[in-house]
Amino acid sequence: AELREELTALGVTVAVETCDVADRAALAAVLDRIPAGAPLRAVVHAAGVTQQSVPLEKMDVAAIADVVSAKVGGAVNLEALLGDRQLDAFVVFASISGVWGSSGQAAYSAANAYLEALAQCRRARGLAATSVAWGGWAEAGMVADEDAEEHLLARGLASMPVDLALTEL
Repeated sequence: AELREELTALGVTVAVETCDVADRAALAAVLDRIPAGAPLRAVVHAAGVTQQSVPLEKMDVAAIADVVSAKVGGAVNLEALLGDRQLDAFVVFASISGVWGSSGQAAYSAANAYLEALAQCRRARGLAATSVAWGGWAEAGMVADEDAEEHLLARGLASMPVDLALTEL
């Protein structure tokens, strides 16, 4: 809400829409609501689902699909519905786990690696794309609990304060 107020004060029209981006029809409905006189200029795909630490061989297909659906399904749908539309920004929130993996998080790591590959493909086509491989955020997000923070700290990753993360973005 604060960012929306700041942007509005600068004369920017801001619309915040939510839907399950893995549901192509729901996403298409959101995109269809964008007025012709106010074209879409930026997309931030920040959807994500994680699971408890589970070895891949102990996960069933449904559990893997749940984790992959939000990130990969959403990204696939955005690509299909936006095509080669010229945007000022197309940002995907990935995770450092997509770069170096994460014990017990194979599906989540794979989904995040996909987002990085998607960003590279978009850039190769001359389209805007930024993939941010976030570490943990302090006070918010998927690793905002003490156990998760300790797990990351043991591997040399300190959580980033939310205000710093958003400023750096």
